[in-house]
Amino acid sequence: MEPSLEIERKFLVTTLPDLAAASRSSLRQGYLTVPEDSVEVRLRQTDGTFILCVKSGEGIVRGEREIEISEAQFQLLWPQTEGRRVEKTRWTGGLDQGLTFELDIFGGALAPLMMVEVEFRSEAEAHQFVAPDWFGRDVSTDRRFGNKSLALSGASFIRELSGG
Repeated sequence: MEPSLEIERKFLVTTLPDLAAASRSSLRQGYLTVPEDSVEVRLRQTDGTFILCVKSGEGIVRGEREIEISEAQFQLLWPQTEGRRVEKTRWTGGLDQGLTFELDIFGGALAPLMMVEVEFRSEAEAHQFVAPDWFGRDVSTDRRFGNKSLALSGASFIRELSGG
């Protein structure tokens, strides 16, 4: 069976939009795979939901499989992600054309990084997308902004971004 495809674009955010109509959740995710692995295996807790996710490929179109796991399973595996974790607050809201944004405000060593992702139904739709004014630079194909890379580089990458 072929993996589900995730077609998304990712942008930096410098100015927050009005989030009054958006929903908020707390996320923490950790990576079970090491940087050299071509397949990414991660654990994610979103509020009270626990997911094991396998991703493959790179760029705006990637293979993705998600499996909901129990909290006990998550807790058993979580220590294996030490040193490869991110924490963020996610705001989810609507855009034109029936699209949804996921705005991530990173905490811990990655603060004050903010990024927004939009998933699309097709690659053509992704390429035709015109970002709202509050979206910043498109970092969809910049590997440094992948969550796995961020989990590994943490504070040093944020210092580099801010010129410090």
